This record gives sequence, C-alpha cells and structure tokens, in this order.
Amino acid sequence: MRPVLLIPITDDEYHTWLAQSVKDYAQDKVDAGTWQPEEALSRSENDFTSLLSQGRTTPDNHIYSIQDATLGTHVGVLWIAVTSRGLHRSAFIYDIVIYEAYRRQGYGEGTMLALEDKVRDLGLDTVGLHVFGHNKAALTLYEKVGYVVTDINMSKTLR
Repeated sequence: MRPVLLIPITDDEYHTWLAQSVKDYAQDKVDAGTWQPEEALSRSENDFTSLLSQGRTTPDNHIYSIQDATLGTHVGVLWIAVTSRGLHRSAFIYDIVIYEAYRRQGYGEGTMLALEDKVRDLGLDTVGLHVFGHNKAALTLYEKVGYVVTDINMSKTLR
C-alpha cells in the first residue's frame, strides 16, 4: 500500500478529470449494457451536470487530487458526496481514478484508507459506492479494504 494525501482538486485538474470521467462513465454504462452507445455520452454529461451543478464547488461534494505522500506526484482523482437517507448521512464514492501509470502499485488501497479519515472529519461513519460488475479489479480492491456487498443487480442477455 502506498501512503497518499487527498488534496482538494485544482480548477485545471477538475476540468481534465471531468472531461475524461464523462467519457469513461458513458463507456462503463455501455459495457454494462445499461445504455446504448449513441445515447451514452449525452446521458453521462447530463448526469455529471446534475450531480455537479456548481462544478467542483457543488455543496456536499468533495473532489480530491490523489497524491503520493512521499513524492507529491498526482496519481489520480477521488470524488465523494455527502448523501442523506432519512436522518442518516453518509459518504458515497462517485468516482475513483488511479491513472494508468500508477495502477497496481498500492495507490488504490492507500486512497481508500485515506478516505476514511476524510469521511470521519466530515462527521460521517459510513462510505458507500457502486462498482460495475465488469470491473473485477475494483471489486477486489473494495473487498480487500473491508467493503461488503449490500445489493446485486444481475441480468442475462437472451439471443
């Protein structure tokens, strides 16, 4: 595991991340069979616009640059939001990206553990997330750091 720092994202980092994440989310939805390719990009843009209506300063949203704590190198981005269900407030991970050159080096695990301190600082005690079924590496990481499955959707395509 690599020790990381979670630093509020800069404007430049935000715009770079947003452009790529909109594309990546659209592709994930296509890969999952949820959206058709011709509609995916516009639907993804709409989702991001809705969730981040005020950009990186949208209330109850926290977007961090993931930095190697030793080298200071920017290795990815983490986006969480504070959500409410009744009286219970919790954090929800909307996006975690470790850049390709830094994957499989312990930054994902380091990020997930550093996140726990940020969530506690927000006065919260629960973190939720969604993982696409085809993203086996992410599922393995989340289970490794103690996340448990709470809901499963499945489908079968008939031909």
